Amino acid sequence: MPLVNQADADRFEQQRTEKLAQIKELGLDPYGSRYENVEPAASAKARYKDDDESQRARCAGRIVLLRDIGKLIFITLRDRSGTIQIGLAKNLMGEQWRLAKLLDLGDVIGAEGRLGKTKTGEITIWVEENGLTLLSKCLNQPPEKFHGLADVDQRYRQRYVDLWANPEVMERFRKRSRIVQTIRKSLEERGFIEVETPMMQAIAGGAAAKPFITHHNALDLDLYLRISPELFLKRLLVGGMERVFEINRNFRNEGIDRQHNPEFTMIEVYQAYGDYNVMMDLTEDLVSACLQAVGLDMKVRFVPFGDLELDFTRPWRRARYADLLLEYSGCRIDDINAVRAKACELRIEDAALDDAVVVNEVFEATVEHRLVNPTFVIDYPAILCPLAKRSRKDPQYAERFELFVAGMELANAYTELNDPAQQYENFLHQLRGQEESLTKMDTDYITALKHGMPPAGGLGIGIDRLVMILTGATTIRDVVLFPLLKPVAPEGR
Repeated sequence: MPLVNQADADRFEQQRTEKLAQIKELGLDPYGSRYENVEPAASAKARYKDDDESQRARCAGRIVLLRDIGKLIFITLRDRSGTIQIGLAKNLMGEQWRLAKLLDLGDVIGAEGRLGKTKTGEITIWVEENGLTLLSKCLNQPPEKFHGLADVDQRYRQRYVDLWANPEVMERFRKRSRIVQTIRKSLEERGFIEVETPMMQAIAGGAAAKPFITHHNALDLDLYLRISPELFLKRLLVGGMERVFEINRNFRNEGIDRQHNPEFTMIEVYQAYGDYNVMMDLTEDLVSACLQAVGLDMKVRFVPFGDLELDFTRPWRRARYADLLLEYSGCRIDDINAVRAKACELRIEDAALDDAVVVNEVFEATVEHRLVNPTFVIDYPAILCPLAKRSRKDPQYAERFELFVAGMELANAYTELNDPAQQYENFLHQLRGQEESLTKMDTDYITALKHGMPPAGGLGIGIDRLVMILTGATTIRDVVLFPLLKPVAPEGR
């Protein structure tokens, strides 16, 4: 549903457009210009002292509340730091009172004047003559209470309103920024360097996912938006960049739901001479630092998935894939008949699937949603992990982990495979059964491995899901500023 019905929206805009014309008749620019020496609202309120009538303040922001009581107008102004009350009194403003009476909810203004308190104790900037500046006229009627909409995706469609109408939304994205900054700083302190790798790639590789396809006209070349930067980052290990990371956008042409957006953000990290155990320790370090950065304790109340209390106290649980499968499905990993019977019970169409894929389908259906507190699932079946090194203790399993929190996969890591012959064989097996357009092997990556890649650990953490957990967001759309949405259907359809 729209913010208001179209007839009301047209009427509101017409009224505001008439005010816009009146502002221009006053000789004023309704869209302002440079406005300097602005103090954050929170700072102005924090420094206020009672009984000091010499205090002044100069703030700028958006009008989020306006009460016109005749010869007095009270405005709540919101900026990046919070809110402050603005007092407009006819007897103080002179000719500018005409402008004051033309203000609307949503306008962006600058206000300068004496800093005082009202009888109710509200710290207020009392604007004097020439102290009011209109910086941008808002022509659309803002919502009275954005969260009151029945169709909440309107907030995602008009994030530019959602951000200033709902302080908690703005704060969530501030926390997202702090989380990313914390990860970056933590890695740099450990000697990692940040790099950038191609987002358009000639071969879709690094993960098993369906890519988006585009075309480069000048080269007459089909390209793929990357599904993972992994193979390029590991080329850098070959080149001697022993510790690298990239905070990257990935694109996967797959479904949209509570945990998935086709465009998403990950941090990928590679460390020469490490392994998946090193990556587990690093994951605990990074997530713990992020908890601290957003002001959370080791125990977190996570509302979206059943009002869970998550315990991040270290060390986190480490459990083998096969053991968890037996615990929650009742099937031994090597008893494929029992696993297929379980798949049938779960209504998984397994007839055309390889044994290992059926095992994983049963694992996903019976295990993953039960992993509430942080759990490293370690030692996956090697056949599912074409880029991971096999365990020396048992080559049926790969040195791989996935981290689950609140039933969601949050991170994925390997001891990286650096044997070019084994990697070539794994690629051949992986390409069987894929669409013909995607059955291309990255032979240059094999060539890179032939030059010698040091033993290494690699890690990927889903930034969007991490932010969901650390901000209590209901859906991935709440932590992506502009999520992909279905087009709005024309009226009447």
